[in-house]
Amino acid sequence: MTHRPWHRSLIKSGTRVFLGGSLAHVQDWFPGLSIVRKEDRGYVRYRGAKVASLVGMDRLREQSGEMIYIVGSGPSIRDCDLSGVESGTAILLNGAIRLAGERIGEPLAVAIEDERFVWRHNHMMREKIAPGSLCLFSVSVLRALCEIDRGWLGDKTVILIDDIRRPYGARRRSLEDLKKLPYVQMDAAGSTGLSLVPDRGVFVGGSVAVSTLQFALYCAHRTIGFLGIDISNAREPRFYETSGNTAFSGIARAEGRIVEHFVLARKMAVERGVSLVNYSPVSALLKYDFGYDDRFALRA
Repeated sequence: MTHRPWHRSLIKSGTRVFLGGSLAHVQDWFPGLSIVRKEDRGYVRYRGAKVASLVGMDRLREQSGEMIYIVGSGPSIRDCDLSGVESGTAILLNGAIRLAGERIGEPLAVAIEDERFVWRHNHMMREKIAPGSLCLFSVSVLRALCEIDRGWLGDKTVILIDDIRRPYGARRRSLEDLKKLPYVQMDAAGSTGLSLVPDRGVFVGGSVAVSTLQFALYCAHRTIGFLGIDISNAREPRFYETSGNTAFSGIARAEGRIVEHFVLARKMAVERGVSLVNYSPVSALLKYDFGYDDRFALRA
């Protein structure tokens, strides 16, 4: 199955029609998924049975060190020498899980936010996400995984990516609601934001890289590096795809929104003494003075 199945499209439309815009995101967990959270732990249930345990963001911080790499699946990965990425330092986004155990050793974590990736690449997830892996998964990803095989999550360690604007089990938050949250930092216009406490929700900004960056900022001690976060060439095949077999990507049209979150994150990082380093020579971040570090460039 390569795309979201038809029954999910029906449920998505139905929740919007019958529940309205403020509760349309109920489709992320309906039917069957429920999440129970108590402080820094919890569990996921599907159709009444416990399918996974949840841990908090401190688990990620405990396992991270001075350096955290956020690794995307942009085409530039093809031209990177990843042998210098130390074991336990990389958070692999979506198709970047393909690198696990090969060009990158054991990752720090994996992060998947869009359920369409689950429907298209479930076999890759089964092959590349090892038992015991630390997994940052959204509500809809958890539900999709359970629809396919409710037992698969049992030996994974899950941290929830919860959309702060459309939180699990609650109505959509308004801009005024968000501004009242003490753990939120937003720009003057209120269009871009970051969560200082990702366990309480993150700002979803057009790419799982935005959500993951908020967790990384919470955990980082010194440096956050970006590999394969290209954005500018999102219409090209990802590093693991071919021109005849390429999944839809909405990143190109969301470029401005994505980069705005990175710019705000850079301001927060400076305040915390953390450096953000771009290792992609074609990244859209170059246009916003992130610069380029050629540490991982292939040498002749």
